[in-house]
Formats: sequence, C-alpha cells, structure tokens
Amino acid sequence: RVLLNFVPLSQTSMATFLGPNAVPNGIQRLPIHSSEPHAMSVPVNPSPGADSIDHGVTEAPYERRFSPYDFNGGTTLAIAGKDFAVVAGDTRMSTGYEILSRKVSKLHPLTDHCVLASAGCKTDVDQLRSVLDIKSEVYRHNHQKDMKVTSVAQMLGNTLYMRRFFPYYAFNVLAGVDAEGKGAVYSYDAIGSFERTPFSASGSGQSFVIPLLDNVITHKNRNDPKREMGAEEIVEIVKDVFVTAGERDIYTGDSVDIMVITKDGIQKQSFGLKAD
Repeated sequence: RVLLNFVPLSQTSMATFLGPNAVPNGIQRLPIHSSEPHAMSVPVNPSPGADSIDHGVTEAPYERRFSPYDFNGGTTLAIAGKDFAVVAGDTRMSTGYEILSRKVSKLHPLTDHCVLASAGCKTDVDQLRSVLDIKSEVYRHNHQKDMKVTSVAQMLGNTLYMRRFFPYYAFNVLAGVDAEGKGAVYSYDAIGSFERTPFSASGSGQSFVIPLLDNVITHKNRNDPKREMGAEEIVEIVKDVFVTAGERDIYTGDSVDIMVITKDGIQKQSFGLKAD
C-alpha cells in the first residue's frame, strides 16, 4: 500500500502556484488550459465603492428569447344570411407599432362557394392556405367536383388539430353556402375546435366587433322584432363595423375587402378605411 500525505498549501505557495500576479486588486486569476494567453478573471473582494447595479453589459448578459410567432394584427368577420354569406377582412398588416403593408388581403377563396378569412401570423396563415389548397385540389382531382362547405369546415378543423402541438398562429373564420343553399359560417380556435354560428369574428378587433354583431345580427338584448336582412344591408353593416373597429384598434385600417357568397359564386368589393 502507498500512503499519500496531502499537505495544505500555504497562501504564499498558492500564490506561487497561480502565478506572480495571482491576487492583484482583489482579482484572482485562475489558470485555464487554452491557447489564448489571457486568463479568466474572477472577482474576490469587490471594492465597496463599486457600482452594485447590474447593467447587463459587463457582469451578466440579458436573457434572450426567440418566438417562432408574430402577431400581424387585423380583423376578420363573417355573417350568415338566408341564402348568402358575407365575409370581410381589413388589409393592414402590422407588427408592433409598425405598418408593414396596407394591401394584404385576409380573405382566401377555397372553392367557388367557400372563403377562408384568417388573422394572426402572416407566415402561418400563408402556410395554412397552401396546405388547404393542396388538399382541396387533391379532392377535386379524385372526385371531379369541389368540396362542400361542410366538408371544407371539417378539413380545416382536422388540419388545425394535426398541428396542435405546434399550432398555426392563425385565427380562422370560414364562410360559404351549404348544399341546401343556406349561408354557413364556422368559428375556429387555434387547434381546430369549431362550430357553426350565425356570425363570427377574429383578430385584433374581435372584442370590438362581436358585441356590436350580438346586438345587430343576433338581436340580443333588444325588444324590437327581429327581421330578415338582405345581402346589401349586411354589407352596409359590415362597413360600419369596420369603421368602428378602426377607431379603437390601431391594427385595423386602410381598407376592407368584402365578399358576398351565393349559390351563383362570389362577388367582391372593397371599402376604404382611415389610413392612420
């Protein structure tokens, strides 16, 4: 057996071991195995007059974060009528306090009788549209006909649910005319849960739009008789709604695209909003 006797180094011998300038001005220099000639500095006894505030520059780095998502703002809505559906979305694309574009449509026709309106992250919206277009085209080639709006609604729900662990940052409203010729509107969350509703809205101005449509479209909290409204009247209401939302929401503005969907197809028009 070999007995090893460990003898503690004195302060002098430790200083000799670390080098001739081991403890200058309260800074202990530790040896490192590197090709660089400089040694790593570790503070031992900071001077009492030193600045105790960590400015995040020399002492500790700031925490850095990356997000794959960006919210580009904007508002969409859709209203179902007796034999039509009206869907609309503004054309402003923003990030933070910066307007990136004033001419980006949030409406995307999937068939001749079905339109998708999406707000959220522009890149995710574009990717979602591409996936839906491919699936719609495959269905068209296989069956020699377009998908019905009810089938498109289910396809969109499945597509969103497929990405539930890394969702598309897109908030969707689907509008169209069903097989019976009735207006249909579907409301979605980010991972594919959906329901058919009289109207729906999404985006940055959603909280301003829905209370107004609750009163005007579904006649909630009113005592006067409810009447049937035609497509022209609904379009005028949509214009007023977007003017109202644009006054309160900085991400809604510039212009609004409006599409009226009937059994005969899709009619499109635009309406100017304020640009500030």
